[in-house]
Amino acid sequence: MTHLFDLTGQVALVTGATHGLGMAMATALGKAGATLVVNGNTPAKMEKALEQYRQAGLEVSGFLFDVTNEEAAKENVARIEAEVGPISILVNNAGMIQRTPALEMEVADFRKVLDVDLTGPFIMSKTVGKYMVQRQAGKIINICSMMSELGRDTVSAYAAAKGGLKMLTKNLATEWARYNVQVNGIGPGYFATDQTAPIRVDGHPFNEFILHRTPAGRWGDPEDLSGATIFLASKASDFVNGQILYVDGGILATIGKPSNER
Repeated sequence: MTHLFDLTGQVALVTGATHGLGMAMATALGKAGATLVVNGNTPAKMEKALEQYRQAGLEVSGFLFDVTNEEAAKENVARIEAEVGPISILVNNAGMIQRTPALEMEVADFRKVLDVDLTGPFIMSKTVGKYMVQRQAGKIINICSMMSELGRDTVSAYAAAKGGLKMLTKNLATEWARYNVQVNGIGPGYFATDQTAPIRVDGHPFNEFILHRTPAGRWGDPEDLSGATIFLASKASDFVNGQILYVDGGILATIGKPSNER
């Protein structure tokens, strides 16, 4: 059955893959055999990331462009198709979050978050999807969030964008499934990354909250996303359309429990 998960010969484009969870998912695709194309918008980060991928023995190319710029997306996707090969896997991972109470958030900042987290995936899906529909084959994976389902203080723009991304995923699946293009999403929970390192310490209130709130009793390891990513990128998911696979240690499965229960 391993052939169902073999990505040899596939070209995978992962946006925002110069660090963090994007790099973890791209690495998983590369280890499953895919030729990697990673996107970013910071030259120094890109150079460092490409070195890390190559040290891991992965075949990779880097393209610097802003996913919210449609013309830049079209130009770079056309270059990837011509120079690397037909893109068969797209992972829309590039994103941002701004933690500001709704009453204090500027409309311009709200729009910026939506532009990166929702309009960007639309632009990339539309641009790459055109080629996939023509070839009648392709996999698109949108990186959603638990905030696609739940709210939380100070993240109104992020939650609005990720909730919209969930529904964009379902709608693109509705339009493109007939062309053998599967569009699905992954919703990560709370993961141990460099960004969360300052709060993942004993005694920190948020660390204690996550350990207590997550049925698995731990933060996610970035490698915990590998299986979900490979599954949704491979033949194993050829009849899976418009689904969001939450990789969250069970948070969304439970109402939780009082803080004094263990």
